[in-house]
Amino acid sequence: MRDTKQTKSIGEHHVCAMLARFDWAPALTRDGLERTDILAVHTKGDRPMVEVQVKSIRGSGDKASWPLGPKSQSPALHDREWFVLVAIPVDPLKPIRNFVVPRDHVAAAAWIEHMNWLTEPGIAAGKRNVGVDRARSELSTFRGYEDRWDLLLEPAHAAPVLLPEPFHDWAQEGRVGLPPEHPWQMSLPTW
Repeated sequence: MRDTKQTKSIGEHHVCAMLARFDWAPALTRDGLERTDILAVHTKGDRPMVEVQVKSIRGSGDKASWPLGPKSQSPALHDREWFVLVAIPVDPLKPIRNFVVPRDHVAAAAWIEHMNWLTEPGIAAGKRNVGVDRARSELSTFRGYEDRWDLLLEPAHAAPVLLPEPFHDWAQEGRVGLPPEHPWQMSLPTW
């Protein structure tokens, strides 16, 4: 069994190093600060600040998945909240993969992916009954956000939605929809 604290530590320190490479001054927050693992200020221009929550997993194939429960599915409180989803290959000589995603995109994706899985047509009743509190999102869901460190320079609401196309249709279906209080409930963006 892998040490989850070590996985978390690898991910957080890796993201700090990557942020520094892109001219951000990162600082790890103390344990217990909800929703934020790293605060970072850009060292150039108008010096925007971002709050980053890091989610790390071991494994880097398309079927690798992050647990994204209720806290991850809650909408952003402001326009500088981001996730960096980190996929750490089992082989330590392979590169770590990074997915830079606005919090609202993660919230929508986790809900949509789980609810689509839960209510998928053709699956016998009772076969799938895990609640949204145990949602997981596959790496392939966030492929469009891989290494998109450039997105951090703009407000999160300005970031393009890079989720897979079927998610847009599923978000409009009654059986799937969006998380309660999600900002896209008012107006679903195109992607």
